Amino acid sequence: MENIQILVYSTLQGITEFLPISSSAHLYLLDDYFNWSENSVLLALAAHIGTLLAVVFHQRNDLIISIKKAF
Repeated sequence: MENIQILVYSTLQGITEFLPISSSAHLYLLDDYFNWSENSVLLALAAHIGTLLAVVFHQRNDLIISIKKAF
């Protein structure tokens, strides 16, 4: 997989993740448009995990407070 594919996937994931549209569908459309098929599912999974980690990192203080309140 070329670095340009990773950059395009990451950029599209970042743009579409917080919009009220399916970011997963956009990744699959990107595969079809550019005829990329190798490791596309793995890269889509990595993009979603990266998004999750970014949100958790950004909201870490609120998450810590919520966890402390729960216990």
